[in-house]
Amino acid sequence: MGFIKFDLDSAETYVANHLKLFISMAAGILVFVGIIAVSIFFIAVRGAEQTMVPDVRGKDLTEALLELQVKELYPRLQLRYSASSREKGLILEQEPGAGTIVKAGRRIRLVVSQGVMISRVENYTGRNIDEVRMDLQTLIASSGGPPLISLKEPLMYDYSGEAPGVILSQKPEPGTDISGPFVLELVVSRGPEDALVRVPGLAGLSVSEALEQLGSSGIGFVFTLREIRPGEQGETVIFQDPPPGAGAPANTTVHLTATVPAELSEGEAAGLFSYTIPQNPYPLAVRLEALLPGGERVRLISVDFAGGEFTVPYRLPVGSVLVLSMLNREMHRETVGAARGGW
Repeated sequence: MGFIKFDLDSAETYVANHLKLFISMAAGILVFVGIIAVSIFFIAVRGAEQTMVPDVRGKDLTEALLELQVKELYPRLQLRYSASSREKGLILEQEPGAGTIVKAGRRIRLVVSQGVMISRVENYTGRNIDEVRMDLQTLIASSGGPPLISLKEPLMYDYSGEAPGVILSQKPEPGTDISGPFVLELVVSRGPEDALVRVPGLAGLSVSEALEQLGSSGIGFVFTLREIRPGEQGETVIFQDPPPGAGAPANTTVHLTATVPAELSEGEAAGLFSYTIPQNPYPLAVRLEALLPGGERVRLISVDFAGGEFTVPYRLPVGSVLVLSMLNREMHRETVGAARGGW
């Protein structure tokens, strides 16, 4: 019995010793893992505390907010009017400045443009009506709401010594205080009532030379084309009415007859471009260009034209595109086909 008791005591002692060792090792491992976890946590938190403020000046508000979000920064917005309507919605200032190292979660002050604040009526007298229209369109587009200024249509026109298109008077008067949306009434110059223009001599010139002369003369014109007769050259102006040198009213139209090309190269086409332009109170800048199949852009004529039938002879590669523009805005385009016609 003593022998058996001795073995049990030894076993119990052995187990107890190893159990203490196991518990000690497990506790040590848990402590070690805990220390590592806590260290990693504080390293991660410490790394996230520091961030660099991005430069968002001049950027759209939406883009600026996205950049701040990536950096875990938050905006504090302030609105301010600026000198240009094009700045509306852009960041004018920021604080802290770009490149500053701050803690994540910091609020960044952003000054956002509200556009232009208009408190008084501007002076439009003496300006060109086309420029004023563009300025008002830009202002309306940038406002993002109901327009503060609207232009009364149709405009009023009067003869004067000023160039056509110049604003003679306005209502409300310049400097009038603005309390809300208003309608701007303008009186625009038609030019001198008895103004005369000199009719240039175009008969005998090539079509291209005649178009160049017309572009600088400021006089209206209408072309017709016909086949070549014996003794005549192709693509040449052979008749004009009224004759050259005559003093004619500013709204005079010169009627020109030109011959068609004597021959066409393979892949070429000739014809008469014709388009009716709405009548305007005074001549506006009109341009006819050709976009060639190879991508080249060729100007056929650039002229001030009051409106009516606009006709220009052409000789171009098949597939070219004729583009008609007024005040740099496209009005019409058509493709040159293989057929020869238009006269």
